[in-house]
Amino acid sequence: MDVSRKTFVETLLAGSALLVFHGCGGGGDYNGSAGNPMPTSGCSDAISNNHGHVLTIAVSDLDSTTAKTYDIRGTATTHTHTVTFTPAQLAQLKAGTVVTVTSTPAATDGHMHDAAVTCIVP
Repeated sequence: MDVSRKTFVETLLAGSALLVFHGCGGGGDYNGSAGNPMPTSGCSDAISNNHGHVLTIAVSDLDSTTAKTYDIRGTATTHTHTVTFTPAQLAQLKAGTVVTVTSTPAATDGHMHDAAVTCIVP
C-alpha cells in the first residue's frame, strides 16, 4: 500500500501509527504514572513502509548548527538509506514539531522511505 507523506503524517498525528522510542540519549527516564510511560527526553520516529530500518537521533544533535545525516540501516542488512536534517529542522524537532524527511534511494531497487520524527526535550 502506497501512503502519501500527508496521509502518513496525519496518521502519525492521529495516534494510530506505532511509535517506538529508541535510546536517543538525553536520559530516557520514564515517569512513574499509571498508563503508558512517557519519556522525559528523547526522539521517536515512524518510518513509512518500514522493513527493519531504525533512526536514532541524540537529543544533543538538536543544537547542531550544521546538517546531520543518519544511516537508517537497522536490521535491513541488504541495503541502507540515509536521512539528513538541516539545522532548521533540528531546531523544529527541539521545539516539539513533527518533522518528516525522505530517505535517499536504496541502491538495490531505488525505493525510499519517509521518516516522521518527534522529540521531547525538557
